[in-house]
Amino acid sequence: WRLDDLRPYIYRTHDGGKHWQLVTHGLPGDSPANVVREDPVRRGLLYAGTERSVYVSYDDGNQWQSLQLNLPSTSIRDLVVHDNDIVVGTHGRSFWILDDVEPLREGRVTTAHLYKPAVAYRLRRDTWTDTPLPPEEPAGENPPDGAIIDYYLPQNVSGAVKLAIYDSAGKLVRAFSSTDKPVPIDPEITVPTYWVRPTRIPGASAGMHRFLWDYRYPEPKSIAHDYPISAIYEDTPRVPEGVLALPGHYTVRMTAGGRTYTQPLTLKMDPRLHVSAGALRLQFTMAQHITALMAKTDNKKYARYNYQLAQLLDAVEGADGQTVTPAIFDAVRDIALKLQNVH
Repeated sequence: WRLDDLRPYIYRTHDGGKHWQLVTHGLPGDSPANVVREDPVRRGLLYAGTERSVYVSYDDGNQWQSLQLNLPSTSIRDLVVHDNDIVVGTHGRSFWILDDVEPLREGRVTTAHLYKPAVAYRLRRDTWTDTPLPPEEPAGENPPDGAIIDYYLPQNVSGAVKLAIYDSAGKLVRAFSSTDKPVPIDPEITVPTYWVRPTRIPGASAGMHRFLWDYRYPEPKSIAHDYPISAIYEDTPRVPEGVLALPGHYTVRMTAGGRTYTQPLTLKMDPRLHVSAGALRLQFTMAQHITALMAKTDNKKYARYNYQLAQLLDAVEGADGQTVTPAIFDAVRDIALKLQNVH
């Protein structure tokens, strides 16, 4: 392009350079190519960065199509595939990351399809306690705090699209439906409404869909809710949150159009932490017990106990690596005994 030739040039050889073939079908004629990479997992899956965008080819460069999505139109100077993610370096528009390209590796589909989720890691949200950034402050976006579930629908589904996660014993962990209603924002909320994370609801329209499971069981019943000061614009979860799932093997089940699709999901521990399986199980069991008690105190009569239990759940669901203390055990037992005597 420095010589006023804006056409893209990508050449392919299959014999060590003896013969070359121009493979630019599908690329715009006025956008020079800067970088081409092959996927390290699927042979023939190529990614190209041009002076304006990113493109993908499923057939070794015979045909290219846009992978623009929400990427700004800018010069892509370099591109690398890191595990399941694509990272691009732009000229003047920072770094951008496309999380989990497993759907691209499985290729194009024409019927309803649930893609195999990538390995997920049990990472916690930041607990930064200083004043959150205002929404107008430029800031990068963290990776999704959950297991990425991708699925494709060839046409609009008239009924509900349901997603469910089951543990290794076949017990239901969490269920979602496209007919779920958004959780309304409390009119007496004491934090900016732009903090609030919208309710995650599976899509039922034709096309690709991406859903996030936050590794948690359903939110416990509570008469009061709040939002942590470690707030992120439009991505701050309501607390108390559900119990955090244990590392292990799970099954994702999608029901759409009268058919059911399943895929395995592996949830691994945060590799930066070293916590025994026994300590995690103790934490999980205690948190489950607290949420069960909260379900019994979900009315004004037991408001004080419900609030105390919510605080205990927050303590139990604190940073991994801390075992459940005797003080928490005693507090839960004390409230449970008091509830037995309240009529």
